[in-house]
Amino acid sequence: MSELAKRVLVSLIAAPAVIAAAYVGRAALSAVLGIVAALAAWEVGRLAEARGVRPLAAGMALAAAIPLLVQAHFERVWSPPLSLLATILVALLGAAIWLRGVDGKPLTSVAVTVFAALYTGGMLSFAYGLRYHRFTVPSEPAAGTALLFLPIILTWASDIGAYFVGRSLGRRKLIPAVSPGKTVEGALGGVLATVLAAWAYVAFVLQPAAHLSMRGAGIVLFGVAISVAAQLGDLAESLLKREAGMKDSSNLIPGHGGVLDRLDSLFFVLPVAYLLLDRARLLVPVPG
Repeated sequence: MSELAKRVLVSLIAAPAVIAAAYVGRAALSAVLGIVAALAAWEVGRLAEARGVRPLAAGMALAAAIPLLVQAHFERVWSPPLSLLATILVALLGAAIWLRGVDGKPLTSVAVTVFAALYTGGMLSFAYGLRYHRFTVPSEPAAGTALLFLPIILTWASDIGAYFVGRSLGRRKLIPAVSPGKTVEGALGGVLATVLAAWAYVAFVLQPAAHLSMRGAGIVLFGVAISVAAQLGDLAESLLKREAGMKDSSNLIPGHGGVLDRLDSLFFVLPVAYLLLDRARLLVPVPG
């Protein structure tokens, strides 16, 4: 099977599953986020091991647990106290005494373990916050699903715009030491495509499905911010792979590489989207 056929087949299977989990929400969504986060944390560990650092296996469990804790907080079942974070750090440092010792780079091992959990499970958990945004009604799953997929669709628009503009008009390299194929023109094309996609999504999906909208300036601000975050996320993962000397984070996804390779932009986009939509008050309720 060709690489293109593998990519298409995986997309046809994964896309409906993700949409279904987002629509059903609650345990289904947090479980999917947790599984994906654990796999991504494992890939971060692979990158670190390529440089001689072995993170603790607990990083995968922590990454998977964060979306579940976020669900518990949103459903007012239990809000994890800050003392829990301190206790986890104490436990990791204590475990490193026996599991890594003086020669096992204990400080770096624990640091990468915590980073992997926060970078994957922590960032992906903002998807749950978007799905159950305070402006949406839990009994109307289409509204929360539409809001969650707003930054996801815009991330795809940014990638597509950057790719095609970069290929056709790209001349000046953006950061060749990190990602030789990316150009300044492609980056600007990605921003423009994202703003246009934001306008279309708000008008034709968000308003009818969630009864939410944005003003013109808000759409431009949101589109620019999402595109910049998406491109930074892509570059950040490229930087990690460059340091590790690896082309792909893994081969878990046939035709796509690893989980980090597919979701690198979303790790940056989701928290930025949540911040802008929840704290910057860009959303405007419209009559149903």
